[in-house]
Amino acid sequence: MEEEQSVLASEEQRRICKELAEHYRAIISLLGDDPDREGLCKTPERTAKAMMQLTRGYRQSAQEIISSAVFEHTGSRIVVVRDIEFYSFCEHHMLPFFGKAHVAYIPKKYITGLSKIPRVVDIFARRLQIQERLTMQIKDCIQQTLDPLGVMVVIEAQHMCMQMRGVEKQNSLTTTSDFTGFFQQAKTRE
Repeated sequence: MEEEQSVLASEEQRRICKELAEHYRAIISLLGDDPDREGLCKTPERTAKAMMQLTRGYRQSAQEIISSAVFEHTGSRIVVVRDIEFYSFCEHHMLPFFGKAHVAYIPKKYITGLSKIPRVVDIFARRLQIQERLTMQIKDCIQQTLDPLGVMVVIEAQHMCMQMRGVEKQNSLTTTSDFTGFFQQAKTRE
């Protein structure tokens, strides 16, 4: 049954990739270049494959990732995973934004494998996003799946839509944060 679903998903992915490539071919032409010239003839297919990889978060479940490695835990020490690099696409301009996420939670009864936290960041980042929603989605997923005493997520990112176009500010850094439970107390956040 799983193998059959995998084959169907794979066929669907190939169909989507082919359709995306046709659109990228049209975009190249509309921009004024020849999609058949030597340097561009395979660009539509390569770009379609890249976009499928870069947006794979739509086809993954963050809750399933965390749930696959949940362990009972007594005690309430803070768990912090810092400097998780991520790459995403701004949903307004479809240009990259990238940076680091810092995630902390205070276990009540359960913990998850440490590698699951960066995977959750990646799943939500690999979608068309805004940084504020990305921060909230990571926090909500951990809160809902582990039910800890509190979760805090801080994200620092550079946005190519601010660096390459618009205001063109090369060194700007955007920081967002969101928190629940015990992290609502300033002393705990510090």
